[in-house]
Amino acid sequence: MSGPSTYQPQNAVIAWIERRLPIFGLIHSSFIVYPTPRNLNYWWTFGGILSFMLAVQIVTGVILAMHYTPEATMAFNSVEGIVRDVNYGWLLRNLHACGASMFFVAVYIHMFRGLYYGSYKEPREVLWILGVIIYLLMMAAGFMGYVLPWGQMSFWGATVITNLFSAIPYFGESIVTLLWGGYSVGNPTLNRFFSLHYLLPFVIAGVVVLHVWALHVAGQNNPAGVEPKTEKDTVPFTPHATIKDAFGMSCFIIFYFWFVFYMPNYLGDADNYIPANPGVTPAHIVPEWYYLPFYAMLRSIPNKLGGVVVMFSAILVLAFLPWLDTAKTKSSRYRPLAKQFFWIFVAACILLGWLGGKPPEGIYVIAGRILTFCYFAYFLIVLPILSRIEKPRPLPNSIADDVLAKTGSSKAPMVSTVIALAVAGALFAGSAGSARAEDHQDAPPSQKWSFAGPFGKYDRGALQRGYKVYKEVCSTCHSMNLMYFRNLADPGGPGFSVAQASAVASDYKVKDGPNDAGEMFERPGRLADKFPAPFPNEQAARASNGGALPPDLSLIAKARSYDRGFPKFIFDFFTQFQEQGPNYVYALLHGYVDPPPKDFKLPEGSYYNVFFPGHAIKMPKPISDDQVTYDDGSPQKLDQYAKDVATFLMWTAEPHMEDRKRLGLQVMIFMIIFAGLLYFTKKKVWASAH
Repeated sequence: MSGPSTYQPQNAVIAWIERRLPIFGLIHSSFIVYPTPRNLNYWWTFGGILSFMLAVQIVTGVILAMHYTPEATMAFNSVEGIVRDVNYGWLLRNLHACGASMFFVAVYIHMFRGLYYGSYKEPREVLWILGVIIYLLMMAAGFMGYVLPWGQMSFWGATVITNLFSAIPYFGESIVTLLWGGYSVGNPTLNRFFSLHYLLPFVIAGVVVLHVWALHVAGQNNPAGVEPKTEKDTVPFTPHATIKDAFGMSCFIIFYFWFVFYMPNYLGDADNYIPANPGVTPAHIVPEWYYLPFYAMLRSIPNKLGGVVVMFSAILVLAFLPWLDTAKTKSSRYRPLAKQFFWIFVAACILLGWLGGKPPEGIYVIAGRILTFCYFAYFLIVLPILSRIEKPRPLPNSIADDVLAKTGSSKAPMVSTVIALAVAGALFAGSAGSARAEDHQDAPPSQKWSFAGPFGKYDRGALQRGYKVYKEVCSTCHSMNLMYFRNLADPGGPGFSVAQASAVASDYKVKDGPNDAGEMFERPGRLADKFPAPFPNEQAARASNGGALPPDLSLIAKARSYDRGFPKFIFDFFTQFQEQGPNYVYALLHGYVDPPPKDFKLPEGSYYNVFFPGHAIKMPKPISDDQVTYDDGSPQKLDQYAKDVATFLMWTAEPHMEDRKRLGLQVMIFMIIFAGLLYFTKKKVWASAH
């Protein structure tokens, strides 16, 4: 533990400040000469990683809040406005959205490390309880932040989760009404969640300060689970721990940036690129991956109140862990039975996460109940019994002896944890995808796209041809509300000049006004105008399309997805595959079958499409061979039309993709070189310690 500071400043100004506010002495004693166990492995680095991720979330969140509009009719478009129109807004959004997942990746590793090495035992009970409080606050902040984009899954996730409080006797309905600010999820709900989401990270930061304070009072635990006895057992925090943590953090940042620059939507939900619609419920409502184990517990209990109690108890039981596990030996390295049961517990958590993304029916519900029992049995039955019957292996006399003798197996837990976490991430991602998949829907075949992969770029010719297909075919029914004529001349787009984009805009008549006489009038379009919608309102659009509302095409290439299946979704992480949307658009245009299969009852006014969910689509086959004339000599066939318009719609959904990948390559090269330099520096610093 850190004791009184012996810091003696040499600079006169610093000495003057130090006598009145001993902040430099506090930093010196807590982060410079603080004695750190010399046998700490890289799992202890995740404490520093969590501090870094909290700082990233606060900084990016504050900047995003400057541009966000917490109003139900404007929130969705304001988020897209940040991504499209704010300088590096796409980077801020990706850092914040992917950062939430990385925050939970790091906290789960941090928690499992604490469980494995017994970091909750005396004298660190308060330290552990503060960690559980931080976790609860993170869960609340993450849920409220997920609601803010006001997409379909955000809206319905908020509806389902807040409705759980209605199960509380006597006060439940009042709590739900208070959370909603009315009698349904709406604008007051969004305002409440925005305010709390902005506030909670600062509360978390305050509790983190207490957490670090408690750590410095009790001292750090270590893999051997024995307390430091002499100076040989410890090393100064700086430079030893700082350089080691810096290297571990740089490796984690590379992993983080892989998602930010190359896979920003891999852990998200395609339905959240559809504006919230209270009248249309998603087929499967699932939360973000980091809530899936608790969501599985909730759904496995047939009683609503029982499910809520079990879900919250699964978190609260962690706070009582110091008194449930009374074994004197802390580290599972020296407890053979505890080690085996720990890995069974990890497997149960992973499987619960996998089940959380599955439909709540049949064998999935039964498996959820069994695994929920296993989860609670680990804390309430296994650990108390092992505390009394297990005979641990002999502990080393000191940390120095542990380092020199290399007792125990320090590599096995690390390798096993990496494998378990990789499987967990794959299962969570795959389960979320399968939950979105519709029954009896054929998966579209994958196509080759110029924009795929780390070096992918948009084909300018395909973008220009795709715009022509959209203008002559799609725009008669579908709007493009997030696109402006000026975007046609943006870098990374179709390659139109400003003059060409102006000419395109002037071909349209745009309603404007009122004029000085108070009347509306029509004028030629300008670069600053949005693409005009084909219908004045939703009712007119439905009336012209057999009651169906043609979706806006601005984000359609990211708002459509499908289940890739095992093991493709694992390989997708490494190949950076995120082209489900373009594949779907391409397949949909090819998927019309007339007549439909004999065993399929097609509703009146619908058309059969192999790739449309449910197969009955209101839109007739929109395009056929030789329907659009190409000036560049490209084939005027359905296959070419489909590829071109799918490419164009991918650009409208993500106009900054080329910037993202270009900057990503530069950042990744820098980070790899930087991590390499840190590694060799760390080896040199630690050479004397070993």
